[in-house]
Amino acid sequence: MNNNHNFLSGCAIAALAWSGFSAPAFAQNASEQVAETADPAESDEIVVTARRRDEALQDVPITIASIGGDELEKSQITKPEALAARVPTLNIAVGGSGSGGQLSLRGIGSSNVSAAFDSAVALDFDGIVVSSMRLVQSGFFDVAQIDILKGPQSLYFGKSATAGVVSIRSAGPTSSLEASLRGSYEFEEKGYTVEGYVSGPISDTLGFRIAGRYNKIDDLYFNAAPNVVHPHRGEKNINLRGTLEWKPSADFTLNLKANYVGHNNNGEIRHTQVFCGPNGVADNLFVLGGAVVIPAGYDCNSFDNVFWLPDSAVPLGRKAPPGMDNNGGVPFNDTDTFLIRAKADIALRDNLSLTLVTGYFDFQSRGQDFYAYGGTSGIGTDLNRNRNKQFSQEIRFASDNEGPVNWLVGGFYERRDILFEAAQNAVNISFLAADPITGSTFDWRRQHYTKTDAYSVFGNVLVEPTENIELSAGLRYTKEEKTNRIEVPYVHAILSGPQFNFIRSGFQSPQIRFQDDNFSPEVSVKYKLSDDAQVYASYKKGFKSGGIDNSALPSSGLSAIVASGDYSSLIFASETAEGFEVGLKSSLAQNKVRLNMSLFNYTFSGLQIQSFDPVAIQYSTSNAGQLRSRGGDLELRWKAPTDGLTLSAAVAYTDAEFTETFISNAGIDLKGRAAPRAPKWSGNLSFDWEIPISDSLDFSVFGLANYSGSYFADATTLNDYVQKDYVTLDANVTISSSNDRWRLSLVGNNLTDKIYVNQASGRPFRQAGVGDDLALTQNRGRQVFVEFAVKY
Repeated sequence: MNNNHNFLSGCAIAALAWSGFSAPAFAQNASEQVAETADPAESDEIVVTARRRDEALQDVPITIASIGGDELEKSQITKPEALAARVPTLNIAVGGSGSGGQLSLRGIGSSNVSAAFDSAVALDFDGIVVSSMRLVQSGFFDVAQIDILKGPQSLYFGKSATAGVVSIRSAGPTSSLEASLRGSYEFEEKGYTVEGYVSGPISDTLGFRIAGRYNKIDDLYFNAAPNVVHPHRGEKNINLRGTLEWKPSADFTLNLKANYVGHNNNGEIRHTQVFCGPNGVADNLFVLGGAVVIPAGYDCNSFDNVFWLPDSAVPLGRKAPPGMDNNGGVPFNDTDTFLIRAKADIALRDNLSLTLVTGYFDFQSRGQDFYAYGGTSGIGTDLNRNRNKQFSQEIRFASDNEGPVNWLVGGFYERRDILFEAAQNAVNISFLAADPITGSTFDWRRQHYTKTDAYSVFGNVLVEPTENIELSAGLRYTKEEKTNRIEVPYVHAILSGPQFNFIRSGFQSPQIRFQDDNFSPEVSVKYKLSDDAQVYASYKKGFKSGGIDNSALPSSGLSAIVASGDYSSLIFASETAEGFEVGLKSSLAQNKVRLNMSLFNYTFSGLQIQSFDPVAIQYSTSNAGQLRSRGGDLELRWKAPTDGLTLSAAVAYTDAEFTETFISNAGIDLKGRAAPRAPKWSGNLSFDWEIPISDSLDFSVFGLANYSGSYFADATTLNDYVQKDYVTLDANVTISSSNDRWRLSLVGNNLTDKIYVNQASGRPFRQAGVGDDLALTQNRGRQVFVEFAVKY
């Protein structure tokens, strides 16, 4: 079986490597659903909603990368992390604990180790901005279009969009009955996917779309730790979506979407390996101040896709605290997500419309893994439960005047309830004895309850004093109130004794409160050079509220806070952005060439940072003074004279560095150092060639060459781990019927199996002053798919 697998995979890789390589800098807008409309696009004009109204990509004074649904399908892009190769300066990492994921643009993002604060890059699903980055683990399907908006977007997308927005729009009902079914097999990770949809009219006024996807991966990576239940860790994903669109008249449209995502895997830790550091040896694990020393077990090959993640064993992790289930000490992760969105578009008059967008988001996750990344016994157990309920309501009034002035005003409300619960072994006190009261072998069980109420009003005025000039001015006011309550139902009796002075079992804090408000203005001017070219300049401010740190452990540090009655040290400040952008958007040579470019300079104040102390096993949340991000983007797309051939390129230059004093948790001032995950240069080259090979058959070949310069992977010292520059290659080859009834594809992503580091932090349980091992969060390796699709 292995020989057959290697032979088939090798043949597939060879075929794809021969076919070439490239990447789309712009959407290939061949999908029938670019927006929620029943009629397919009749041209290759890309429609975006970056300013909460339908506009052509080339008319919007914002740097946007847009990828259409057909391209997502052809290239097997089903998870946000796969977008990074298509969009320069976009970095996406999937983690385990905390928020579970990290997105950054132009060197600005939020850590994946904390669930304390929102991402600086917002995730927008069909007009609903969701806060949980764990959704990057679950992926997406049946998508009409994905738009990546760079730079602050607070005016139209609200808080938590200081660095940009990833906007995902799912496909809507079609005007005629359609059905599609496709299946694929992936050779490297031994996974398969079945996906399909049915769409069409129910009546003259009511349309529907039902879509589903099932994905199972058997060998996501190999776990070399001895005696583990799942040496080959895998995952399962179930996605379901139903859409109804009711249009009883030309003046009213109601669109309802209900989504379910189920995600299960054999542990929360994804692709995290250990780097042995400058001393070149696998450092022992030091527990209980060195009273217990355990060999690391792993080798020093950090890029072989072989991991060391032991299951729990005696004496640790065998019995969970009261009220929790640790799955017998076996790593796991179960996630269920529901997202319901209702959108009503009402024409009040010929030139006045009302839009109502209601969202409900319910996210639940349970999981366990062992964050020592080595050793035995399950040191560093983290058994957690997350619950995030979010309700939002937005209302917008917009004019559509034929005259020179148009406007948009609106209001927004969001209520969010978050439970972050964790039972952990950071001290691993049960090496001495289990808790004498409960018998539990965990150190503690802590719960953080956070409630958020956010209110905002916003408005924008567009003025066209002449045919060639557009002036835009807008303002958003946001007020956010948060309360947090800490409960500690259980602490090991030895830890709560006088020797350690931890919090005692049954502790409950008073309400810890945070409140802030902000005005975020945005001004832009656009000048039309011709019918096919325009230049623009914009000034923007962005805002991401602060809050209460939910990573505080019930240790002696929290005991001191409780004794003083002052919880202010758990509060972190809001993050703001301010700066400008200038750009050019043009379509040349009778729309055969599309050339867009921009320059930007933004300053981020109070950048929210979370650091990890690998000796004390403690997170700390702080604000990083000031960070400046400046640079430029260039995108080019050319429909070559050769029939069916499109060439594309995208290049970005980014200079992002800390410009004010910022003392990291290692006591180092990072002023003047580059921000993490911010390569100076990044970009891609692409081609896409589609030709008929007979009256009934079409052939296409597509490829990707993506380049990233070197960058720091952490923000702790002046000599943090540096990821060297790298290149990844993608390609796909497709043969299909000319009437689009069937398609057979061979797809390869990361063909050279290049492994690179998204994020680095100290490996837990290092010996103070001696250990230097790092935990490296990496990308997925090579993937090779064969896919067959049919359509009715």
